[in-house]
Amino acid sequence: MPVSGGAVAGQLDGIARHAVRRGPMETLDRALVTPDKGLEGDIRGPVPAGKAGKRQITLIEAESWAAALGELGADLPWPTRRANLLITGLRLPREAGAVIAIGDGLRIRITGECDPCSRMEAILPGLEAALTPDWRGGVCGRVLSEGVIAIGDEVRIEP
Repeated sequence: MPVSGGAVAGQLDGIARHAVRRGPMETLDRALVTPDKGLEGDIRGPVPAGKAGKRQITLIEAESWAAALGELGADLPWPTRRANLLITGLRLPREAGAVIAIGDGLRIRITGECDPCSRMEAILPGLEAALTPDWRGGVCGRVLSEGVIAIGDEVRIEP
């Protein structure tokens, strides 16, 4: 979806968090995301002293999730991936350092690829391998600026 200046934008189509390690995912319609707590209520959000917070928040493209499931002939809800944010209509950068803007205030710096783990394989045989090519498993990031986000918010890659 084009935005001013010819840039391309996507949409935030999902928000999810887990309060405890390996706990169930809870989906939300809106959430506060801050540099010190990440996605409010998510176990990975707070950055411990002396740590870089490289995996403070995670994002996945709806299209990549669908492609991985399509290869396996499966249909699973997106929170199964255990990512925090589901983005539609925008290809996320495949490099650390890029900045993603969501809504009016939230800014996230990509710190790297969100590698799929054996937990995906336990959920569905072949899922870990299907999420591996081309960063299909999503990206990890560090929150740069606070924002309240909601389903339907615009998602942009900052220049």
